[in-house]
Amino acid sequence: MAVVSTEMRDRVAIVWIDNPPVNALSQAVRAGLLSAVEELDGNSEVSAVVLACKGRTFIAGADIREFDKPPMEPHLPDVIARIEAASKPWIAALHGTALGGGFEVALGCHYRVADPRAKVGLPEVHLGLIPGAGGTVRLPRLTPVANAVQMVSGGRPVGATEPLAQGIFDSVAQSSDELLDAALTLARQTAGKPAPAGLSGRDPIEPPDEAGWSKLIEAVRSKARGQLSPVEAALAVRDAAELPVDKAFAGERDRFVKLRATDQSKALRHVFFAERQTAKVPAIDGIEPRAVNKCGVIGGGTMGAGIAACLLLAGLAVTLIERDGETVDFALKRVGGLLDASHKRGLVNDAGLAAMKDALGGSTDYAALADCDLVIEAVFEDMNIKREVFARLDQVTRPDAVLATNTSYLDVNEIASAIADPKRVLGLHFFSPAHVMKLVEVIATDTVSADVLATGFALAKRLRKTPVLARVCDGFIGNRILTAYRKQCDYMLEDGALPADIDSAMRQWGMPMGLFEMADMAGLDIGWAMRKRQAATRDPAERYVRIADKLCEMGRFGQKTGAGWYTYDEGSREPKPDPIVEQIIVEESRERGITREKFSAEQIQARILDAMVSEGKKILDEGIAQRASDIDMVMILGYGFPRWRGGPMFMAERFKG
Repeated sequence: MAVVSTEMRDRVAIVWIDNPPVNALSQAVRAGLLSAVEELDGNSEVSAVVLACKGRTFIAGADIREFDKPPMEPHLPDVIARIEAASKPWIAALHGTALGGGFEVALGCHYRVADPRAKVGLPEVHLGLIPGAGGTVRLPRLTPVANAVQMVSGGRPVGATEPLAQGIFDSVAQSSDELLDAALTLARQTAGKPAPAGLSGRDPIEPPDEAGWSKLIEAVRSKARGQLSPVEAALAVRDAAELPVDKAFAGERDRFVKLRATDQSKALRHVFFAERQTAKVPAIDGIEPRAVNKCGVIGGGTMGAGIAACLLLAGLAVTLIERDGETVDFALKRVGGLLDASHKRGLVNDAGLAAMKDALGGSTDYAALADCDLVIEAVFEDMNIKREVFARLDQVTRPDAVLATNTSYLDVNEIASAIADPKRVLGLHFFSPAHVMKLVEVIATDTVSADVLATGFALAKRLRKTPVLARVCDGFIGNRILTAYRKQCDYMLEDGALPADIDSAMRQWGMPMGLFEMADMAGLDIGWAMRKRQAATRDPAERYVRIADKLCEMGRFGQKTGAGWYTYDEGSREPKPDPIVEQIIVEESRERGITREKFSAEQIQARILDAMVSEGKKILDEGIAQRASDIDMVMILGYGFPRWRGGPMFMAERFKG
């Protein structure tokens, strides 16, 4: 069957694209579009053309599989230029998502009609690229320049009704069912009239002055944290506003080609595919997950409340268990606050918010979980407490209910042994804040059944999170690597660095925050509990740094106590270096007989990366992770490793030798 076909409605031609699953702009689609515009331009029976797509979406972008292959004609810029130059009006009927090259095709059309739920965007920056088929040139001629800069440099799709979409659509249909009729109506209104001038023939809309450009581009540069493509995208929009159109097109294409060859783009393409690979687990291929509608959450602290909010936002009912009535009330208010924040950001409407709050309940009695399909434990990181929780769950839950622990480090096999049927236990390690972070480590015990494991992956997908399989070990994938490079950071503290030196180097590397800033945010008491638990089995010959323990003994647990590795003003989360901490570090070096020496940012970065890679290789060798790319995704999604670097294992493989 042809991927591009034509249907006539009176004197209006509908050009259909049907290239499942997302109508990607493969060579066959490009050739079909070019053939269609040539044929229809010469057909006197055709007065206007509607471009529409079969399936669930408009053209969702280029075929990324073609990126590393020799270019095949016709090239997308030529196809779009030919549509723009057509003698008859072309109307794009947009539904689902029109992204990247798909949106550029729509920009090449003379009019755009959208489904009210349609989204458009130029997400090429997420692949280390910029639009390469005229997107940076045409978009600022349709919407204000500041909007165009934001869209091409940020890559976020925008909805048809969002303010950021100002000027992009000629009309928005009343409903999805009415989209084609709305496009046909516009086509008939333009029938017999010459096609209007394409966007590339218009002047940009009110470009800013020099100060305005500097402000726009500097904001992009700051947010990019070392990634090249967002800045290049913003500069391409500036070219579109200031240069002749032919030079702007040539400049855009030149930037696109150069960026495609960079290590950053190769890294981001690796991440694109790696993120889609994590859910491919041979052990659960073809296995039906258990149905999950009602959930329980044990513990209403920061993590438990976040998990509860996450479940509610996905349309699940939640019963939250706490130790006493006062704590239950406080936990329910905490969850309600998270839901209110989502409502305030426009992620939930009034009716949805009310429904979620109705679906939330709290109790001190575990018997309230009797009809739950799945229960997630999120109590303090102590093995005895967790085993006690699971023993109680074993008494009150249905035999087919899935039981999950959110432990960050503990042995899930030992936790599972607290119940009669350990096959129904797995780990679901969420990352804080749980309702925001995209990663869930799905921990497979030695005894977990395939359908329970499949349920964990299905739940993560329902929560719009990326699941990564891990086997049982101390810290699983992410926290095990964190522990390894945290040791190196501790060694560097004793050897001459200060927390601010290490954190600054990590931010320069592209991390959103440094290790010690992150520890203060999460709470130093969590790591302290782990270290005390490990003390009995720690190798006495292993170098052990006591600085963090000393801070905890002083009650410095981070932001929640106003002091940790840094100090914090009341009501502020801004870290300030603390002379007390520096004094403790220097005294510890002196007591250990260590002569302190300065570390450069490059030395700090190299030492941290080496630690990540070394531990990652051990994790692979031991079978804790399925594949190296899974480790990369854990570090990117859970710990802020810059996507544009591809992850530690990608870097090690690409630059080895």
